[in-house]
Amino acid sequence: MVFPMKKELDTRIDLANRVFFRLYQCANMLHKTGTRAVESEGLTTQQWAVLGALSRPSAANGMSVGDLARYLMVSRQNLSGLISRMERDGHVGLAPDPRDRRSRLVTMTEVGRRVWLVDAQPKIFAYYEETLEGFSVNDIAHTLHYLLKLLENMQRIDQAQGGGKDSEGDEAAP
Repeated sequence: MVFPMKKELDTRIDLANRVFFRLYQCANMLHKTGTRAVESEGLTTQQWAVLGALSRPSAANGMSVGDLARYLMVSRQNLSGLISRMERDGHVGLAPDPRDRRSRLVTMTEVGRRVWLVDAQPKIFAYYEETLEGFSVNDIAHTLHYLLKLLENMQRIDQAQGGGKDSEGDEAAP
């Protein structure tokens, strides 16, 4: 005899497995196809995310390495190598934070701003259009809504697991 509650739980687990596996696949394909969309500009999807974060009006004066890592939801250690490469390529600069000399601010350089605004964004927008082909505005809004709900739940789990403890101090490795 199959109990209805057991069947519902099995269905929920099966669907959850499919959702998270598809998210994993989407993340991998975003990295692969998104990087191809901007590689002629010397960018990867990770660098595109950094430039996007730094292009926001609230980041006009730069962001500390720790704040940028928290915003992008990556470790400072992973962000450090990325920032070093972007600094080498002239897309970002690092300077001491005038409010806290122990912390460094990441800012977009003029070269980075040109690459972001003139070279990369048109390709990114074209990538969005191609990727979201067949999606209505309503579909996109619903997708965003559900992804934000997932993200909030994951952040709650991260906090309960003691996440964010590596955010002490804002120093990036040289």
